[in-house]
Amino acid sequence: MLKFLERNKLRLVYLPLIIYWIVLFVATSIPGEELPSLDISDKMIHVAAYFILAVLLNFTLLLQNKYPYAKLRAYYLTIIIGVVYGALDELHQMFIPGRFAEFLDWIANVVGVLLGVFVVKMIVKQSIKSL
Repeated sequence: MLKFLERNKLRLVYLPLIIYWIVLFVATSIPGEELPSLDISDKMIHVAAYFILAVLLNFTLLLQNKYPYAKLRAYYLTIIIGVVYGALDELHQMFIPGRFAEFLDWIANVVGVLLGVFVVKMIVKQSIKSL
């Protein structure tokens, strides 16, 4: 799987990360009263959103070759970037009408990031095993 992603990283990793991050920022900028009502826990949405962000970011850092330091520390950098961005995103929502910065939302963001890194780590481990 890693070889396939490596060959197609622009289409399958880099562009999806850029598009997803823009969509995530736009989604968190929508005023509260304009948000669609979903029958899913708000915290689960945060976990899922940051899980996807972490998976895409982690693969981006792992598959890029321009910055060896980032490649070697991709898991740690993904966690740091995801946790910091999750906090900034919560603070950003304080300025959006009808939205609030919530500590538990940030915790859900962190859980999503950690799960994303864990899943990528398992995929990489499995890919290396199958070589």
